[in-house]
Amino acid sequence: MSALTWAVAAVVSDDTGRVLLCRQGRGERRYALPGGRLRPAESPVRAALRDIRAETGWEIELLDLIGVYHLTGPTGQTSPGRAGPLPDVLVHVFRARAARARPAADPPPGCRLSWHSPDALPESVTPLTHAAVTDARAGRSGVLRDVPCVPGTVAPASLPAARPAEDGPPTAGQDGHPGAGHPPEQRGEPADPSLHP
Repeated sequence: MSALTWAVAAVVSDDTGRVLLCRQGRGERRYALPGGRLRPAESPVRAALRDIRAETGWEIELLDLIGVYHLTGPTGQTSPGRAGPLPDVLVHVFRARAARARPAADPPPGCRLSWHSPDALPESVTPLTHAAVTDARAGRSGVLRDVPCVPGTVAPASLPAARPAEDGPPTAGQDGHPGAGHPPEQRGEPADPSLHP
């Protein structure tokens, strides 16, 4: 069994419905939801508020919990500099909105922020970002989902079926299965040069 890491992220929307993404890292730079790891004895709510402000400069209001996503990788996969397998990661993903018209602070170096339509996400987003934005757009909350972390894979296998935000059956994904979480067709959107919603 590998180590367990607890993390948080949020689908942060502005008044027009666009979502805030951060592009950072070395090598293949992929767009991801803002967030980070929990500190010892820290609640997911406090961690989300702290990490997202630290990473983006934006004050946010958390609206609800979209779900808990279990990031999985291939068995035995190791990352450079690690002696063992990648850790299991459980991510609490919240639905949130920008609390102000402008960021409260500048983002730290290394995080390139941009706002995107959830219908036209950039081509190079993480599997977690695809799954969580799909669930948020469908109005789901209380989702429990496995998400493969392997590049090129996005179709997460549901644990229990996703619960929609309102009464009625879960919304079907592109393949016809509830909670399938497949990405929209591969179409990119140029990064918004303005970080202001």
